Amino acid sequence: MPQEYPTRRPTDAESGLEESEAIPPELTSMPWIDVHNHAHTLSWNEREKFAISGCQSMVMMAAAYYWTPYKPVAPEDVRYLWDDALSRLAQIRESHLVDANVGIGIHTGARVENYEELLDVLPDYCELEEVAAVGEIGITEAQHVAGWDLESQKDVTRRQLEIAADHDLPAILHTPADLEDVDFPDRVRGDVPGYELDLSLQQEPVLTSDYPKREAVEIDIDLKDDAGLPDEQLVLSHADTKIAPYVLENTDCYLSFTVSYPWLLGVTPTDVAEVVAEYGPDRILVETDSAGVLRSDVFAFKRTILEMYRMGLDVETIRQVVYENPRDVLN
Repeated sequence: MPQEYPTRRPTDAESGLEESEAIPPELTSMPWIDVHNHAHTLSWNEREKFAISGCQSMVMMAAAYYWTPYKPVAPEDVRYLWDDALSRLAQIRESHLVDANVGIGIHTGARVENYEELLDVLPDYCELEEVAAVGEIGITEAQHVAGWDLESQKDVTRRQLEIAADHDLPAILHTPADLEDVDFPDRVRGDVPGYELDLSLQQEPVLTSDYPKREAVEIDIDLKDDAGLPDEQLVLSHADTKIAPYVLENTDCYLSFTVSYPWLLGVTPTDVAEVVAEYGPDRILVETDSAGVLRSDVFAFKRTILEMYRMGLDVETIRQVVYENPRDVLN
């Protein structure tokens, strides 16, 4: 029986709308796992947002070229990144009450000299309990400061995938951003808004197709096969709606959507919901990739959870995408 409202004048409550369904309480308490971020490069306050918004576990990628002290990159520069993340891990866990772990790898965003030295010690790092993944690695379209030819990129990526397979670890792979539809202002000072990167130091692309992201993903998948790493242990980061059909229709790899900086990658919670609705939740993940080098929003992960519900996905499906799938990948 409809309620009668004792309001002095008509209100929206009397508009005759059907009674809305109860909001599942799980939406506000649902745990989530971030398989790809650089949270150790964020501020204390930024890291606190992970716990406040429900993050139970995360993998902080110690592999990146932004923070190496020198360019071109030497092995000791990469070791510094690995060791710094490991050194700070215990305090990050204790301060924020999140099960934080690290990903260790050789990023191809800038050429690393004498990378054989790193491949020699990478297996020792992979034995550590704190290391949850090999990453972030994978073929990169163009490098910063020092170019890296494609064959050498293939070699270092394949051998890291072999190490991941040997240690039964997942591999988290960077895939090139598709910036075709991103409208950057024609600035006189500064390059990309929200991104601390000197584009004048970018090198010539080594991928020459009209669709570099697809080209890189195809190479990565071939290298995975050569290395003997099962599909279910490969996570392809920075997914979008354009690459989703190829990956989800032709492989059993996981596809991870970066949601914390849509201003650059163009990926929205609605995009994630639409891909899940079309292909199902089985091999889809969400990540923040939050990093101190660019403007990102940790709360975007929680917003994605809420928006997937608004877009019609049920609680069980959402939980699978944001918690059960990453838990299975990491365990």
